[in-house]
Amino acid sequence: MNLRTVEPDSPTAGTTGRRGAGPMVGIVLAAVAVQAVLFSLFAWPALHSAPRDLPVVVAGPAPAAHQFAGQLTAAKPGAFDIDTVPDGAAADRALRERDAYGAFLVGPTGVRLHVASAAAPQVANLLRQVAQAAGQHAGTQIPVTDVVPTDRDDPNGVVLSVGILPLVMTSMLAGILLGLAVRGRWLRLAGVLAFAALAGLASTAIGQYWLSALPGQYLVTAAAVGLLALAVSGAVCGLVSVLGAPGAGIGVAVLFVLGIPLSGLTSAPVLLPTGWGELGQYLPPGAGGTLLRSVVYFDAAKTGTSLAVLAGWAVLGIVLVLVARGRRRAVPAGTRA
Repeated sequence: MNLRTVEPDSPTAGTTGRRGAGPMVGIVLAAVAVQAVLFSLFAWPALHSAPRDLPVVVAGPAPAAHQFAGQLTAAKPGAFDIDTVPDGAAADRALRERDAYGAFLVGPTGVRLHVASAAAPQVANLLRQVAQAAGQHAGTQIPVTDVVPTDRDDPNGVVLSVGILPLVMTSMLAGILLGLAVRGRWLRLAGVLAFAALAGLASTAIGQYWLSALPGQYLVTAAAVGLLALAVSGAVCGLVSVLGAPGAGIGVAVLFVLGIPLSGLTSAPVLLPTGWGELGQYLPPGAGGTLLRSVVYFDAAKTGTSLAVLAGWAVLGIVLVLVARGRRRAVPAGTRA
């Protein structure tokens, strides 16, 4: 038997090397393109974060309240959406019901600021800066009261903002694996439901009992976390069940690549560029973050929209799982490989 050895510098070797270089170049360019898109989507909203129509209230006698509201508007045009209320009790009620992020109380002794840092610590800090600047301009100091504070073991609200990211990632992974590896609609559905329930119970137990950073009722918070996990894992599993591997890419692109930057988790949706924060609230990460803050700190105030969004994504995923199974049954057995 004669064996032919191809030298490294022979024409055949060069052709083989060029053939191998083609996929390598494509992979590198695709990875760089994806990295550029991710960098842009994550950095651009954060870079352009600023108050835009931030809901605040001014409380006090009508003439004084309207005068101070005009001063706020003139100092930061377009930054605040200002409503006036008659007294401090109405102002605090607006904070607790999530109708406003801050309240300026105008009285005979001067101006006071009430904030709800649990709604968004970054917004509360921004309002403190506004109050400090106004106080310096008037030659006085504006006292600040936190009406709805974050947990003392988590003053910056890190658990709620950062903790949702791994929950979304593991939920996507569970949905992808269940869609690709599990056969049968009922097994997939049972897997998605079991994952969501266990994820809610486990994540809430860690945050509440180990980290001591989540106040509120354990089962209620666990149900909210579980609904977020169900919305993400169910939607991804449904997409994979219908489309296969491309469905996983679509799910990651919509729920993670778009959903996380537009969620406002580390700041607040109202600080994102106009329109982007609103869009993020119709994706599971944004809706989940809003729901969890309301459940944990605000006695479930203003949860209607976020509940509807998460339930809609969960139902969509379940329907896709069932439809995908129905389509495979419609294919005659003899046509399958």
